[in-house]
Amino acid sequence: MTHRAIVIDKNPDYTATLMTLEDDALPEGDVAVDVLASTLNYKDALAITNRSPVVRAFPLTPGIDLVGKVTTSHSSRFKAGDLVLLNGFGVGELYSGGLSEKAVLKSEWLIPLPTKFSAIDAMTIGTAGYTAMLSIIALEQHGIKPESGKILVTGATGGVGSFAVYLLAKLGYHVIAVTGKESAHDYLYALGAKEMIARSELSEPGKPLQKMRWMGAVDTVGSHTLVNVLAGTEYGGCVAACGLAQGYDLPGTVMPFILRNVTLRGIDSVMRPLPDRIEAWDHLAALIQPDALEHIRTLISLDDIIDAAHELIDGKITGRLVVDLSR
Repeated sequence: MTHRAIVIDKNPDYTATLMTLEDDALPEGDVAVDVLASTLNYKDALAITNRSPVVRAFPLTPGIDLVGKVTTSHSSRFKAGDLVLLNGFGVGELYSGGLSEKAVLKSEWLIPLPTKFSAIDAMTIGTAGYTAMLSIIALEQHGIKPESGKILVTGATGGVGSFAVYLLAKLGYHVIAVTGKESAHDYLYALGAKEMIARSELSEPGKPLQKMRWMGAVDTVGSHTLVNVLAGTEYGGCVAACGLAQGYDLPGTVMPFILRNVTLRGIDSVMRPLPDRIEAWDHLAALIQPDALEHIRTLISLDDIIDAAHELIDGKITGRLVVDLSR
């Protein structure tokens, strides 16, 4: 038996190729699945284009997200026919992932697919929506409610940012969206944003303490932007940091923390324990109607992935790229 998959190798040159493989080439694991859907995330595109050293084992199939139908299982948690969901756990970086017709996985990486969502719906949400939800849960755990004050979202037109704007608005928060694209204002207002801030207002070095403008924030950018977000956070507020689009540095001071009692919460989605994942996906199922996802996704096939990865890196893609393995 054979299956098709994107394979990244480094022998001797770095290559990403759509290949037909023997099933016995699949890695070890206790759950085998037919992959129903996956996504082409920015991290996957970095791996395919070799723009960043994402892949840490070769050869490897990228794809940090997948929904699969179990074909065989040696785990008591799953049986043949079950629909399972995977986000992260090093898949697509250290272990072969979702950009394949078949996968063999560890059961401790998997959760049941929420019954509300189809495979395509879940992959439209993907790691982007899951990470946004983890960030919002962190703000809620801090005690921030819609009546507490405004919430800022940086990188608002990106995958995580877009879902953060949408989910926060659904929960009743007053959302301020940060973007460098004036053409995206209508898009962000449609998602539920109430105000806009130009990216340039936050992307350069600023004062260590600034006018207090928001009670909480979801930051996908890092670097000077995150420092300015912290400097503008109200007393007792919380900032959930989940990305580093501008950079991984934090060139700021302790003043927001010790003078305004601001909390900086780090959000990891890759190695998050299963109970946190299930909680986040339960929240997503409660908040998102599947028909709301249709306009933000473009369906592609395995044959389209390599070209689409270059377009995604070059900023030519709007919305989510969902890989339909039935195409």
